[in-house]
Amino acid sequence: MKYTTEIIIDLPRERVTELFADPANLDKWQTGFRSRTFLSGKSGEPGAKSRLIYDSQGSAVEMIETIVTHELPVQFSATYETTDVINEVDNYFYEEGEGKTRWVVINIYRLGCFMFLTGFLMKGSFRKQTLKDMHNFKSFAEQVG
Repeated sequence: MKYTTEIIIDLPRERVTELFADPANLDKWQTGFRSRTFLSGKSGEPGAKSRLIYDSQGSAVEMIETIVTHELPVQFSATYETTDVINEVDNYFYEEGEGKTRWVVINIYRLGCFMFLTGFLMKGSFRKQTLKDMHNFKSFAEQVG
């Protein structure tokens, strides 16, 4: 399953990506975020791994983030793996006129047998959640400036 979402943020690209890249900001915009634990590699660089814990309807969901590309302010890509799901996420940041940034996110989900039917039936909810988090980030970033 693959989909693309995008949003315009009323801040320069350098500031947007500075806020985006700071793990200390995750709890300010990612729905259900609980914690991040660095596991291996060189922090922030390709190959680095972290354990992320989220609250999903009262249950803890654990995933492993592996950074694939860290070329900010242009691109940040990572994979997020949990039981029966691998999510490849490509984030692109484009200068969109004076003081604005267009943030484009491409999600590719690889679902195992158990999640395949669920993912097919709930594709809209995956996209809706991505847009919710993007709007949360936009609000946070524009408020902080």
